[in-house]
Amino acid sequence: MLKTETPDQRHADLDLYPTAELVAVLIDDQVNAVNAVRAAAPAIARAVGAALARIEAGGRLIYVGAGTSGRLGVLDSVELYPTFSWPHERALALLAGGNDAMFTAVEGAEDDAAQGAADLRQYNPGANDVVLLLAASGATPYVLGALRAAREAGALAIGFANNVDAPVVAEADIGITLDTGSEVISGSTRLKAGTSQKIALNAFSSALMVRLNKVYGNLMVDLKPTNAKLVLRAVRLTMFATGADEQAARDVLEQCDFHVKVAIVALTKKTSIDQARGLLEASRGSVRQALAT
Repeated sequence: MLKTETPDQRHADLDLYPTAELVAVLIDDQVNAVNAVRAAAPAIARAVGAALARIEAGGRLIYVGAGTSGRLGVLDSVELYPTFSWPHERALALLAGGNDAMFTAVEGAEDDAAQGAADLRQYNPGANDVVLLLAASGATPYVLGALRAAREAGALAIGFANNVDAPVVAEADIGITLDTGSEVISGSTRLKAGTSQKIALNAFSSALMVRLNKVYGNLMVDLKPTNAKLVLRAVRLTMFATGADEQAARDVLEQCDFHVKVAIVALTKKTSIDQARGLLEASRGSVRQALAT
């Protein structure tokens, strides 16, 4: 039996626990998700390193999963645009059962390996693409079908699973095992298995974006200000990075469509918006290098 499916004997009487103890047990078990991702950190770092050159060459991130794993992939892909201005067309997500499965379980969709392969092929994957394959069990047919199609196309396949020696890890170019063990509620991988996948995906995609010069220091200077909250964040980030007052920061941001990187370079080096853009382009988007020029 898979470890993720094996009943946790420590909590055989879970339904009898007082509510306070029940909640505490569910929360405390999440610590094991952090520990599992920490143990996988070297593999995640290798995945970032392997993905970087492909993404710099114009490749896409393509997430594939079913159920909870698939929904976590969708979440990570969607959040890259507002956080890092990563183009929508370069962060794609495939969920077994299609878009409707984001909100309603589509029974049996995860069991179709041929559909997983067909869905991925619709994106015409190539050698510069990076395909992230997510399966708590590590043996979901839909995900394995997509994995094999990715490798046939020469894309980089990165497999994430919560069981040791899982096929999705063994068959991937880079396999990442998040060994979270038994769940407090037997087989419910929406608990710490899902948490570990969320952490691992956050770590992978965020580290990749840092390497792509989407961050200056630890400031998210390439955000897309798509709402009032993010507009205010852009102003604060510009003020923090440059020492400018709010009005000066806002004035420059309005001239460059609230592109924080451009505003930081323009204010710090006292250049025009066009000159700041030119410095950033010559520095491959690195604020640090543009400022040093």
